[in-house]
Amino acid sequence: MDLPIIYHPDYVTPLPPGHRFPMSKFGKLYELLLNDGVAHQKQFYSPERPTKELIELIHIPDYVEAYYQGTLNPKVQRRIGLPWSPEIVNRTCTAVGGTILTAKLALRHGLACNTAGGTHHAFPDYGSGFCIFNDLAIAPRVLQKLGLVSKVLIVDLDVHQGDGTAFIFQNDDSIFTFSMHCQINFPSTKQQSDLDIPLEVGMEDDDYLQTLANYLPELLSQVKPDLVLYDAGVDPHIGDRLGKLALTDGGIFRREMQVLSTCVGAGYPVACVIGGGYADDMKSLVWRHSLLHRAATEVYQQYRL
Repeated sequence: MDLPIIYHPDYVTPLPPGHRFPMSKFGKLYELLLNDGVAHQKQFYSPERPTKELIELIHIPDYVEAYYQGTLNPKVQRRIGLPWSPEIVNRTCTAVGGTILTAKLALRHGLACNTAGGTHHAFPDYGSGFCIFNDLAIAPRVLQKLGLVSKVLIVDLDVHQGDGTAFIFQNDDSIFTFSMHCQINFPSTKQQSDLDIPLEVGMEDDDYLQTLANYLPELLSQVKPDLVLYDAGVDPHIGDRLGKLALTDGGIFRREMQVLSTCVGAGYPVACVIGGGYADDMKSLVWRHSLLHRAATEVYQQYRL
């Protein structure tokens, strides 16, 4: 058995020319993993679009229905940062389904990786920052509804605070939210996670990884989750145009190895999503996202999952 990886062609859908969201990266990541021999075709699982009822475990019905129908208030739609189309609705829901499937496969196999996901700026009644429905919130709630998990730890290492996720679970002891993010960055108004670690602008590899090491092992011992949901945003990279931190490619790879080996080595299953990443050089950006799957493949083999 090889590392389960989740992908769907609908992860990519057309955007207006010049739009700053790097939509094509999802398909290019899939192609790179195959072309570099990181993964083979039989490792890939295809998600189903979740029912509206599952999305409404987190999001209020009026918001979900208005988004489905394309009738959101124009100001609310602009806050998302993506145009509306039936194709983007389908893409949004399919990516949520991908994270749900990733979480189920992680419970079964010990480790699984999506090739999308990490929409942590979506709140119950509105979207923000390219995030429409919050897959990091929906997936654990679905697993709880199915009786598959009780306690979940969300490890969010995207450079931006997981504000939507923090807000959603602020009074929920069954989901522990941990966000390690650049202090002076979007969103301007931060929410309160169970544990927030704000980082100084320009932090480099060694300081970043040591900070992570100071918290993650103890968190696992404290929370004892049934599942770790890991948002592996690559926007802490020095070359990211929305980042403000200074990690290198090597630092990103070391981070992935550190998170995955720490969790898997302690016996905790991990479901991974790729999170944010924004760069003018698409080839370099896709490479950085692939570091998660390269590290996960090593850890999967090392621990003979």
